[in-house]
Formats: sequence, structure tokens, C-alpha cells
Amino acid sequence: MKITLIGAGNVGYHLGKRLFKKGINIRQVYSRQLINAQFLARKIKAVPVSKFSAIDSKSDLYIIAVKDDAIETVAKVLSRHKGMKRKLIVHTSGAASSEILAKYFLNFGIFYPLQSFSKTRKIRFSNIPICVHASHSKGLKKLNNLGNLISNRVATINDKERAILHVAAVIVNNFTNHLFHLGQHITNEEQLEFDLLKPLIEETVLKIAKYSPLEMQTGPARRNDEKTIKKHLKYLKKFPKYQHLYTLLTKSIQDAHRR
Repeated sequence: MKITLIGAGNVGYHLGKRLFKKGINIRQVYSRQLINAQFLARKIKAVPVSKFSAIDSKSDLYIIAVKDDAIETVAKVLSRHKGMKRKLIVHTSGAASSEILAKYFLNFGIFYPLQSFSKTRKIRFSNIPICVHASHSKGLKKLNNLGNLISNRVATINDKERAILHVAAVIVNNFTNHLFHLGQHITNEEQLEFDLLKPLIEETVLKIAKYSPLEMQTGPARRNDEKTIKKHLKYLKKFPKYQHLYTLLTKSIQDAHRR
């Protein structure tokens, strides 16, 4: 299979490297910034391009790995290229519908690696779920085969299911990471070491790998320890926004355990 990768950001970078490692021929890498296309292209022996006009129609699969609000712009421009209408075109977004591509191509789909990516972090790609969807069975088979090549878990998930999954992903990833930031801000303000909390963070993640988060819930809210909750809220008066968030989360935990 010959692939053109459109986007050299966090997702494109890791996906391109993984596909190359598994022997996939990535012919071209596109990025608006030529230096970014060149950086990735050197690692995966591809041709870097920074103009849409330089993207040819010789690949079997085109993977659009750009920001959600740029997907349709990319699709619209690509659709004007000779021979592209019948090519298999996919995007890697968790939130954007595949119908964005339906306006421009006969064969389209989704190839969504469910993970948070950063160029500076090494990723164990074999553990990342790959969510796929396609407009036709032939395209779906290709995407399943490609997914199974780079990961141990591939799931066929439609647009509605993927959108719901993305909401849950934001909660468990982006929101929890923000809470880590708030905890770090408090320790920094009080000249305490945030590193003292890292074993607790690690243990929390390790527990939910085997057990239900609901079952593993601990803390004053879970115990209905009103004395400790009031003490915490009194301290958090110096951080009014955090105090409000603490109150909301405390009530959410208590409500969850009243069911």
C-alpha cells in the first residue's frame, strides 16, 4: 500500500513513523511549513511537500492528519486534483464526522488513533486503539488491515460512537491533566514539591487498569467526611475558582455513590 500523509503535527509525526517502521511506503508528507514536512520525511524516507499542488494522485490511501477546522479545506482542495475522487481518503479526528469527506470523495473514512500525542514523548503504538470507519466495505477492509498492522486493537466505530468516545476521552485525559496542573499550582504557591504527589497519580492510574474507577474511588467525598471537606474549602478560599471546582466534583462523587 502506498500512502500520502497530509499533516506533520503530533498525530502525523507518530503515525508516519509507526507506518514506516511496519514497512508501509509513505510516498509524500505534506505540511504548510516545509521544515516540518522535511523533518518527518527524512525519518520515513518520504518526499516532503508544502504546496497542495505538489500532492499527486499516485497513492492508494490519503491520511489527513490536521486540525479539525482544517479538514474540510484540505478535502476540498484535494478533490480538485485529477484522479482523487475515487481514492480512499480518511482523516484522523476523534470529533469530526466522516461526512465532511463525503462531500468531496466517493471513498472516504476514519483512521483515528485514540491517544494523546506529543512529539517529545515515545509512544507504545501497539497498545493504542485504532478506530476505523469507511463508506464502503472494501475501504473498511483496507483500514482494518492497516490498523492491525500497527496496533493490537482495531475497532470499527461509526461517527456517532466515535463522537461519544471522544467526549469520554476529553474527560479522562484533558480534564484530569488539567487537575494535575491545578494540584501543581497549589504546591508551587505553597513552595511544596509536586513530585510528592506523583506516586499517588501513578497508583491511581494503575488501579483503574484492573478495577472500575467507581469501585476505586477514595477520599473525603467518598467517605462523606464533611469535616475534612469544610477544612479543604476553607483553605481554597484563596483560590476561588478551585474552590468552586472542588465543590462541584465533591457533589459529583457523592451523587455517584448514592445510586
